[in-house]
Amino acid sequence: MRLLFLLLAWFSVATNAIAQTIEEYPATAVPDRILLSIAEDPATAMSVSWRMDSTVQEAYAELAIAGPSPDAVGALTFKSAPEPLVLQGIRSHYFGVKFRQLQPGTVYMYRVGDAKHRSEWIQFRTAEKGFKPFSFLYMGDSQNDHKTWWSRTIRQAYKQESGAAFLMHAGDLINRANSDREWGEWFYAGGWMHAMVPSFATPGNHEFYLDDNKHETLTKHWRPTFNLPENGPAGLEEQVYAVDYQDVKLISLSSELILEYASDSALQVQWLEKVLKENKSRWTIITMHHPIFSAGVGRDNNSLRDALEPLFRKYKVDLVLTGHDHTYGRGVAETSPQTKRQPLKGPVYVVSVSGPKMYRPALTPWVQRAAANTQLYQRVVVEKNKIRVKAYTANGELYDKFDIRKNRRGENKLIDWAPGLEKERLDLPPNYEMTMTPEEKVAYEELKKKYFGRKQNQ
Repeated sequence: MRLLFLLLAWFSVATNAIAQTIEEYPATAVPDRILLSIAEDPATAMSVSWRMDSTVQEAYAELAIAGPSPDAVGALTFKSAPEPLVLQGIRSHYFGVKFRQLQPGTVYMYRVGDAKHRSEWIQFRTAEKGFKPFSFLYMGDSQNDHKTWWSRTIRQAYKQESGAAFLMHAGDLINRANSDREWGEWFYAGGWMHAMVPSFATPGNHEFYLDDNKHETLTKHWRPTFNLPENGPAGLEEQVYAVDYQDVKLISLSSELILEYASDSALQVQWLEKVLKENKSRWTIITMHHPIFSAGVGRDNNSLRDALEPLFRKYKVDLVLTGHDHTYGRGVAETSPQTKRQPLKGPVYVVSVSGPKMYRPALTPWVQRAAANTQLYQRVVVEKNKIRVKAYTANGELYDKFDIRKNRRGENKLIDWAPGLEKERLDLPPNYEMTMTPEEKVAYEELKKKYFGRKQNQ
């Protein structure tokens, strides 16, 4: 009898703990988790999604051209049916709308909700139809402790670049794919920024979970949370897609599925080659979660590199932005001299991390600038003949800077401004120092010595 009582008590505590985890950010009748997603043609379209509780059976978005007066003359209404999300028995309703036939280069305002509960009016700007310089923000893995630590990174990024056209997330936005609490913290950290700056998101390995058939399946949060383009291969909509933004071709790939499943790999490679072959944009930028050239110790995605690097070179991809390694690394595939001016045969590759989870950097020959134990965000500015990338620390200090310059023949040259910046941050986190053996510490110091030696000798 006593054993039964203890089991019941344990079950009650466990059930309450689960409920508290789920309900830490509960849905209500008031719309929340409002998020803009980039559209296939950002000059004429924009997507929005939001959440309400299960009592709301129909909601809508209102849209109008923003003006200086406090009114919404000519606002249009777009109805939306609920998309239920049920996690551990708790149900919420997500809604989504795609605004179409918008005017390029125009500020719009929108609000979402139902007849009883509506959000504030929120503004966004559509892209220009032709080329015009613009900037965007790119972040590697946010993944853990969003409320405590990632919040400062995304807020500092917005403070510095509030006019960013969109925010690119390079996967592993959260740690546990179907954890509503973690998605709640992710929204908490970004706050109203998610509703004003469109997201360009690609899934990482932590956005997948094993279903009942032991097959990697995209988080149940992805499709209701985001409202991304569906122009990728069948079955991979909203994770593999392409966007044309002011003469820049932006491409998202699902690297987890390339690595895990041969059929998905072949499907993406075939689709990617078609997109690149037909691409007429001046610049091409690709994001995916896993790097082609890894920046972390013990990580090498050679099958990913074999599948994609030939295409990147053949079709002159300019920049590849990734995450996964929880450290910073920037460089090129060539191991040619790391001089300030360097002709490029392929893209510049960047691996970055915006959250607090940190790994040991590998400092392999492809890396030209590295960082350990450093939260970063990147400001990318696209001009007609130049892409400038600046990496900033979470406290707003410039850490890395480089240009990709394109000449009239379409040839690229890397201009590296990092040698004039602060000393590279390669000290490991204290928790690593505590767990490393004396031999591992010596090996890491030797690794750093070789890394700096290469840079001095070239």
